[in-house]
Amino acid sequence: MISPRERTAIIQSLAAGVVPAVGLHHIQVGRNDEVQAVVRDMDHVSQGGATCRFIIGRFGSGKTFFLNLLRTVALQRKFVVAQADITTERRLHGSGGQARSLYCELAKNLSTRSRPEGGALSNLVERWVDEVDHEARGSGKTDDDVRREILNRLKPLQELVSGYDFANVIVKYYEGFVTHNETLQLAALRWLRGEFATKTEARQELGVRSIIEDESVYDYLKLMAAFVRMAGFAGLLVNVDELVVLSHRLNNTVARNSNYEAILRIVNDCLQGRASGIGFLFAGTPECLEDRRRGIFSYEALATRLAANRFAAEGLRDLNAPVIHLESLTPEDCYVLLTKIREIFDGGDLTKRLLPDQGIVRYLEVCQQRMGAAYFQTPRDTVKDFVGLMQVLQQNAQTSWTQLLDAKQAEPFVASPVSDAGTNQGEDDMSSFRL
Repeated sequence: MISPRERTAIIQSLAAGVVPAVGLHHIQVGRNDEVQAVVRDMDHVSQGGATCRFIIGRFGSGKTFFLNLLRTVALQRKFVVAQADITTERRLHGSGGQARSLYCELAKNLSTRSRPEGGALSNLVERWVDEVDHEARGSGKTDDDVRREILNRLKPLQELVSGYDFANVIVKYYEGFVTHNETLQLAALRWLRGEFATKTEARQELGVRSIIEDESVYDYLKLMAAFVRMAGFAGLLVNVDELVVLSHRLNNTVARNSNYEAILRIVNDCLQGRASGIGFLFAGTPECLEDRRRGIFSYEALATRLAANRFAAEGLRDLNAPVIHLESLTPEDCYVLLTKIREIFDGGDLTKRLLPDQGIVRYLEVCQQRMGAAYFQTPRDTVKDFVGLMQVLQQNAQTSWTQLLDAKQAEPFVASPVSDAGTNQGEDDMSSFRL
């Protein structure tokens, strides 16, 4: 049974052409093989491994929906999930705080099963510190003993970059926890979220000599992955969407290659077993990946590692490869999807049904006539228009669905505008210009 909150959120999101943040299981269709491939990755991560996948699909094909669906699956499997979109000011590498901004966004959106909406970092740290404190107090230990116990348990982190400072910040959080010093607790959380801009400020408030900076973002993600496993979770899943910004919005070649080098480091660590308890999902378009001039494949080392399996051709797929291409939904999948959306509108009450089964079939026929194959290859426009149809029928009881569909059948199709991240701009694009 769908709750009123989920129902409203799903309808509003789909009407705007964006992915709902809740209730995805109510409208999920297809993609079963791809989901199972990533679930196998999660099993590998939960056993101490690391994985990196690239989810590739056209604009409107469902990449963001797929990432959010996997986020929901990961939370159910007791993962901690961090999710963020790449922007020009929030990316994997930068010299002016851009990478730290991405880390801040990931930390802000940190989710657990009990805090699926994000903001779970404080809950995560407090829960672990409270557990250690409770066990130590049960053995008759003092505050100093608890501090030593926290440092002892975090000793494995000291093998990682900045692990010593990470452990000391957790101890500072504990000190604020037992003395009810909210200022000290907040300072520790700010450090963990990457919000300190200078080392001087961090040293004054916490006594540590390092902060999370652009060049150390990936190292701190590995630290966070190790910590969440200590806290009893299966691992850390990092979802990064809008990779197309790196390829088609960064006009400086050096900046693009620096970001690709950061991706290469992640790919190498995951493939070679140098990372533990962490999984990465990057989402982008085929142009973002395959463009030999601006895309990820313009960086030769990545092109080699992410190249398609030559034997996976003529309908054969290799879902163990780092790149997962989202297959188009079938017309049957589209029918099932629209049926589920109709059920969300009528709440399962047949007496409130706004559109019969033949109405959905007729709507898909109209979509095929207007859009061609695009209506199921990139279902965003199909779904958005369908929700609009349902809303009009809901608010105008005297209106006939046949009249609405017949009136729109002859209209030319105009696709929803996509992000200008997919456009080529800037000085690099003039390099092939000829008179």
